[in-house]
Amino acid sequence: MKKHEIHGDYDAIFSLGDLCLTSIQLKKHGLRPYSGVLDWVASKELKTVNRLLKNRFAGFMDFENLRVIGYAGEDFICVSDDGHNIVSNHDFEVGKNTLHYLGSYSEVKEKYARRIGRFLERMENAKNILFVRTEGSFEDILELQTVLSNLVQHDYRILLINHEPVSGIVKKNWPLEKVYAVDLPNKDIWEGNHHLWDELLEGVRLVD
Repeated sequence: MKKHEIHGDYDAIFSLGDLCLTSIQLKKHGLRPYSGVLDWVASKELKTVNRLLKNRFAGFMDFENLRVIGYAGEDFICVSDDGHNIVSNHDFEVGKNTLHYLGSYSEVKEKYARRIGRFLERMENAKNILFVRTEGSFEDILELQTVLSNLVQHDYRILLINHEPVSGIVKKNWPLEKVYAVDLPNKDIWEGNHHLWDELLEGVRLVD
């Protein structure tokens, strides 16, 4: 896919991880009107996300799969969903929760149920969806394209960004119909690539 093919009007845009960097950039560019399922969790392996999507998030954040890792800064408890290899750093607030008791679990589970419901509704009804993911191999993004083709009822595109030792935007020539894949510099992914995200997302518009 060529760069100009990622541009255009979308009536839904979702982050697919792998960190909250993606959702931060979408919000910065006015492309994130509501929270998605994977906005604020760490999903290191794209194959995990593929399995979640394929199974329509069945079992996600089920209590029996959770393991407390420790503190995520001063304000949150870090919790792993070991069943899906996904880590929550921003859901379980200190005070309501401790390292030994997740007091707000029912609230967190209900929040994710709402987000999952909205996500699946958009898969059914949105006419054109953009998915943005950081980090993924060719094999895993190929699988993602297959999974989304079965899940999305209308049209969609995928923007994949890998971080590598490059000096600017480097396009990957991957033979994937629905994917625009690039490398960005890996030196400072949080603050050093704002201008490159600007360039990638220029021409992407969220419409009602």
